[in-house]
Amino acid sequence: MRKRRKIITVSTAVAAAATLPLLMSPVVSAAVLEDDDESSRMTRLYAPPPDRDSYRQVARLAWRGDFRDSAGLLSMVRTPQAVWYGDETPEQVERLVRRTTRSADWQGRLPVLALYNVPGRDCGSYSSGGADSLAEYEAWIDAVAAGIGDREVLIILEPDSLALLPSDCADASNAAQTAVEQQTVIEEQTTADEQTTADEQTAADEQTAADGQPAADGQPAAQEQPAAEESPTELPPLPDPGASTAPPTGSAAPGTGQEAAQTPAQQVPDALPAASETPAPQPPEVQEPAALEPSASQTPAPEPSTEQPGTLPELPPLPTPDPVTPEAGNSVDPDELDTPVVEDPETAARYSEINYAVDVLTALGQTSVYLDAGHAGWHSVSSIVPRLIKAGIDRATGFALNVSHYQTDPDSTWYGRLISSCLAYADEGGDPEECADQSWSRRHARRWLRAHAPDDPAGMKHYVTDTSRNGQGPWTPRDRHIDAQSWCNPPGRGLGRRPTTHTGDALMDAALWVKTPGQSDGRCLRGTDGPLDPVRGTVNPEAGEWFPDQALELVRYADPAVKVFRRTAGR
Repeated sequence: MRKRRKIITVSTAVAAAATLPLLMSPVVSAAVLEDDDESSRMTRLYAPPPDRDSYRQVARLAWRGDFRDSAGLLSMVRTPQAVWYGDETPEQVERLVRRTTRSADWQGRLPVLALYNVPGRDCGSYSSGGADSLAEYEAWIDAVAAGIGDREVLIILEPDSLALLPSDCADASNAAQTAVEQQTVIEEQTTADEQTTADEQTAADEQTAADGQPAADGQPAAQEQPAAEESPTELPPLPDPGASTAPPTGSAAPGTGQEAAQTPAQQVPDALPAASETPAPQPPEVQEPAALEPSASQTPAPEPSTEQPGTLPELPPLPTPDPVTPEAGNSVDPDELDTPVVEDPETAARYSEINYAVDVLTALGQTSVYLDAGHAGWHSVSSIVPRLIKAGIDRATGFALNVSHYQTDPDSTWYGRLISSCLAYADEGGDPEECADQSWSRRHARRWLRAHAPDDPAGMKHYVTDTSRNGQGPWTPRDRHIDAQSWCNPPGRGLGRRPTTHTGDALMDAALWVKTPGQSDGRCLRGTDGPLDPVRGTVNPEAGEWFPDQALELVRYADPAVKVFRRTAGR
């Protein structure tokens, strides 16, 4: 009887899983009809095969009778979204890209490919990997191009590659190392202070014993040896002036690298000594100012050197002026005397890699290429625009915003307009440092746009945005004492605007689901030793794996809401 009951139960489960797509077909049809309502005004986007684990979750929800969540989740995974490639061999990626682009071509839809294989990606963190060298990356890009052929494709080229340069990784690493070193100094000084106090107490006890007086007579022994207090040579060593200004690193793995490069650490370390244990500072006239810790996205200013006077006498004499050299006595532009900035080899290689990809992919004819520009809460306009220029934005279609992040649509569109206007201004010879920034008031920024932005959007660089998880905007943690890692599986987020090329904005080519909704950002530790995420209380899946809890949140908190029931025409 038990065996027969078990067979019936298993058979029922298999039948339910097999017929689930048929049961949910009205939901799928509703989603397709919602996309086709504007088919005459927009390009229809390609929906790749969903994650297998997502279908397992859909089946489990339907099996236990949770049809609304099951239908909403099925609608989410069947929505058009990007197909990601990275870490494959050239032979593998060529075959996979050809399969995807052919499938989309047969369906008459536009595929969105996210290429994510640049060397040193994600600063070696949660999504680390990529090609090992420039030559290997170029061979990989050539294989992608061969797989695309003459078919129409939209490409998001290397998310985070420009907003998180290798030089940004170095700044974050140096800041973390400095914090660790300064924390070590504090601990060593605290130990030294305690040892000094113990030595003084031992010396006082020995002196008391030599005088024949008891040490515990109600009066401290230190008072009987005033010379020990008055001698400046026995004072505890001075603390490092900047030691207490730098918090220790919160996590050895900063996720996609965005958090480390966006905001400096603001937490107060728990290991700092108490105020009563900290040595008294010296008077102001002998106390050095504390050095400020630079943020990861800001290069620290060089320290002044007394060995480099403004006249540069150590330089060799200039050669004899040629006919085009200004004669003596004429004014010379100070900018011409500036020493050229030398980039580190890894950052220079990053620009070479992106430029190569732009040239190869745009040469295909029907490929639109969008470069990484971070998001509105990361870089200023004057910071990201020079990076886009060095990476070949003049030959690319445009730039991509908010990939795998949560900034709202109004913030992204405003940021995109400012970047596009600044690129046009720089193309005419303007200085990006003079461009309007997202931190400006709207009134002052619009005044700058009226004075400097072109009137015709056709002559400006366009952009696309990722709306896959921005329905509720960015996450702000309640506990300010943790390392928020706001980009890493934040709770309570929802799906955003559905993918479309009909945006209503002359500069915005498309709203896309670039990040696959429902896939984890990594094991978020938020400054703890783990393995639990202290916000969620669970162990998050590895980056790229299906995250059931987050998938349900995205459906439940979607804005606009996910339509799970088909409305009959005319009602």
